[in-house]
Amino acid sequence: MNVIKTPLEGLLILEPTIHGDDRGYFFEAYNKKTLEALTGYNTPLVQDNQARSIKNVLRGLHYQNHPVPQAKLIRVLEGAIWDVVVDIRKSSKTYKQWYGVELSAENKRQFLIPHGFAHGYAVLTETSEVFYKCDNFYDKPSEGGVFYNDPELNIDWKIDLNLAIVSEKDKNQPLLKDAINKYE
Repeated sequence: MNVIKTPLEGLLILEPTIHGDDRGYFFEAYNKKTLEALTGYNTPLVQDNQARSIKNVLRGLHYQNHPVPQAKLIRVLEGAIWDVVVDIRKSSKTYKQWYGVELSAENKRQFLIPHGFAHGYAVLTETSEVFYKCDNFYDKPSEGGVFYNDPELNIDWKIDLNLAIVSEKDKNQPLLKDAINKYE
């Protein structure tokens, strides 16, 4: 597995080693020992989630606050997404900065998103199926969010926002400056 560091501390892109031949391919999508050895990340992943979406769906920006923060290991099983995170750790030198990466069934990349990041994605293909592991269970009281089109963040979602399909919940998220954010 190849580990790619991003400009935001702790945020990693993982590229699996793919073994292919005329029958198809095989790769290890998750191995706790390998992940720990290569990244130092040793928290058990306890919940799997899967979402199917159509083109131009935009989901996010979501996070979970303390006392039940949630890290994620994201990958795409079908199609492609533009996956975006925002550093919401107030003491971080990259606070309020965002980073995006294309994840697809074709490139098989994964995004390891630690605690302290708001996360969202836009669907680039006709459909996409996203699968992710979390290190904590979903906890509604810890839920937090940031408005996807916060002008201070100026995120390039790689889709026409006039065509974006966004839930009412995500349309009504606060700006980062007004969000309940317990990350220091």
